[in-house]
Amino acid sequence: MSAGSLCDLPGHVLAGMIRAGEATASDLAGSVLRRIQEVDDRLHAFLLVTSEMAREQAAAADVRFRAGEDLPGVAGIPVALKDVLTTRGIRTTAGSKILEPYIPPYDSTAWARLKAAGAVLVGKTNCDEFAMGSSNENSAFGPVRNPWNLDTVPGGSSGGSAAAVAAGEAVWGLGTDTGGSVRQPASLCGVVGLKPTYGRISRYGLIAFASSLDHVGTLTRTVRDAAVLLSAIAGHDPLDATSLPEPASDYARALDDGVRGLRIGVVEEWLAMDGVQPGVRDRVREGIDRLERLGASVDSATLPHADYALSAYYLIAPAECSSNLARYDGVRYGYRTQEARDSVELNKKTRGEGFGDEVKRRIMLGTYSLSAGYYDAYYGQAQKVRTLVIRDYQEAFERFDLLVGPTSPTTAFRLGEKTEDPLAMYLSDVFTIPSDRSGTPAISIPCGLSDGLPVGFQIMGKLTDEATVLRAAHALEQDLAFSARPPLLEELGASA
Repeated sequence: MSAGSLCDLPGHVLAGMIRAGEATASDLAGSVLRRIQEVDDRLHAFLLVTSEMAREQAAAADVRFRAGEDLPGVAGIPVALKDVLTTRGIRTTAGSKILEPYIPPYDSTAWARLKAAGAVLVGKTNCDEFAMGSSNENSAFGPVRNPWNLDTVPGGSSGGSAAAVAAGEAVWGLGTDTGGSVRQPASLCGVVGLKPTYGRISRYGLIAFASSLDHVGTLTRTVRDAAVLLSAIAGHDPLDATSLPEPASDYARALDDGVRGLRIGVVEEWLAMDGVQPGVRDRVREGIDRLERLGASVDSATLPHADYALSAYYLIAPAECSSNLARYDGVRYGYRTQEARDSVELNKKTRGEGFGDEVKRRIMLGTYSLSAGYYDAYYGQAQKVRTLVIRDYQEAFERFDLLVGPTSPTTAFRLGEKTEDPLAMYLSDVFTIPSDRSGTPAISIPCGLSDGLPVGFQIMGKLTDEATVLRAAHALEQDLAFSARPPLLEELGASA
């Protein structure tokens, strides 16, 4: 294995190589940084590459390894952070012009825990502005492209992290999932995307979109890597009032227990829905058959109110974002307009110039739904639907240990294909939004290709039961043995 191709290996394999003296953290950081130089001018997955810091952190990890320290499994592994997670002294923009000059004075808890464990930061990844989008075309700094086909989107809003992991520009990535923004790009980019239970990973230092829906999640190449990464960043955080009061666990411990005896429910409404590509439906059906052959008990499940989750989401999420984004006023930090007669004009022009179209659309939707005379008819009704969705999951999990279905109704679509039709874009998240509404853990793993593009298989579990979700995902992953690589990487191999 050449040092140049280290970046294509899973993180848990690399961790073993470093501990066995077969590679160093510095070798790995160099491999990843070279890959970024080779491909990111075409992908645009990064908004900022922290090359110097990465080399320093890798060298520090090597010193600790040579001193015989017993370091966690994340030590020495290059990580990319979605640019909504604050990093002390490092620009954090949330993909928005209004935060372009912002340099946080503190670290997000997720990154602080990784940094303390010896992980290596290679950069901040591009994303839809304030995590509002399903294609990564809403970034103020230009779109990300999918390494499987440069004319297609990587999904959103964590498309930069997903594309970076798929292309070997990072071994692991962190993203956020408010309506599917970890799992949907994982599906479109052919990687593993895990959204844990709400509160499992601290939201401290996460630039808020919709606080009751925002989840920090992981993007990796394998399920084992997802388990290792989750183990490093999960656990109670007194800085986050919504943090679960439970310590971190070793989520990799039971990965090899298989699925024999598990009761798995297939959400048939999703597979029968109009708009699901035939290739997506076929690959997911094949994955379900594999789970049954592996010993799981499979039957039909129903989430009768899930069809309404999308509509309710686009009332609750905009309502919360209209409140959260009120803080960007051109006074305290971030972008400020250059010409204003008074504070009212300063606020109006700063927000008009600093926010993009999608963010403005959602702020207006949210403000309208919270306004006098409309609150009960819109926001109040949406919260009632949320309760019904939560009850659907509770009732389904009385019969089943896990629910399964597609992650996204389609494979990656072409850049610009849905930008003029927001409703068509919003439907990209129709299968991922319900889990955010209920707070339940869910994962997407690649289950094959359709017309040369990856298809995602979604597994959803009971609240706080990430262990079973990961266990089933690992069993299916091992049986599938998905090994296809993005054509971009094949091109690099051919030219090497």
